Amino acid sequence: MRKFTALTSFALLVALIGTASAQQSVPRLNKAIELLENGQVAFGLLAFDYSLNNARSMANSGLDFIIIDMEHAPFDIERLRQFLLGMTDKRKILEKGNLQPDVVPLVRIPAAGGEDVMFQAKQVLDVGAFGVMYPSVSTRAQAEKSVGATRYPQLNGAEDFEPVGLRGRNPSNAVWYWGIGDYHSRADVWPLDPNGELLAIIQIETPEGVKNIDEIIAVPGIGVIFIGPSDLSTSMGYASPSAPEVEAAIQKVLRACLDNGVPCAITTGQGSVQRRIEQGFRFVTVGLDGGLSTSTSEALRRGRAAAGR
Repeated sequence: MRKFTALTSFALLVALIGTASAQQSVPRLNKAIELLENGQVAFGLLAFDYSLNNARSMANSGLDFIIIDMEHAPFDIERLRQFLLGMTDKRKILEKGNLQPDVVPLVRIPAAGGEDVMFQAKQVLDVGAFGVMYPSVSTRAQAEKSVGATRYPQLNGAEDFEPVGLRGRNPSNAVWYWGIGDYHSRADVWPLDPNGELLAIIQIETPEGVKNIDEIIAVPGIGVIFIGPSDLSTSMGYASPSAPEVEAAIQKVLRACLDNGVPCAITTGQGSVQRRIEQGFRFVTVGLDGGLSTSTSEALRRGRAAAGR
């Protein structure tokens, strides 16, 4: 009887695992991509605080994504690993019945477009980030290198072979963090790979980037074009992002995104989020760090109202 019970229990466990795997394969792991695929707006913020308390706060914030900023905060992979662990909400996983995090962690790396982005992108992806933001991309070649750094080399004969993947294969922590056994097949850039779970986010922050936006946006594998108004205004020689010339540059990039069906992103606040969504921005940050302040919460509320969410 004991042998039968043990075998029966084992068979039941295998069946349950198979059922769970089938259920988990239905929803995307990357909630931000799921929203963009469905034509919705994704809301997030920039996070500089690597504390476990902030990780827990972000995981329950009601946002769709956070961008962990390692450009202006220390590039510390071990702290990033701990932060991602702190964002893991076991209760939510149990309640949802799948592995999709409510708030998707993305990382902005320090290396700007003209610098060597390879090792930084590889390390944050191997830890388990669901995408990389590449600062100050100004040319098509820089955009191609950024996309290539986000993906693995593809198999011979693959239709989406280019941009050539440059990432080395050793994602042991990412496999564990994502909780799946087919990481290599799913860790590719969306929308180039329709089943990809990684976002390559290209930041436009220079006049050269604005000038070259049509060439940049034509690079396959770009998931989001993110306009950085503060750096853009500074690089254009203006003290404020509200200068008419800066806004004209922003609108030029936005128009290229809308014409090419590429989600466009920008930083917002409670006074601008509704206007930016009405203009066509689909990936917006509504504040900075340290949990949801009153102004950030209000910006999120207004943004969701404007987006019908």
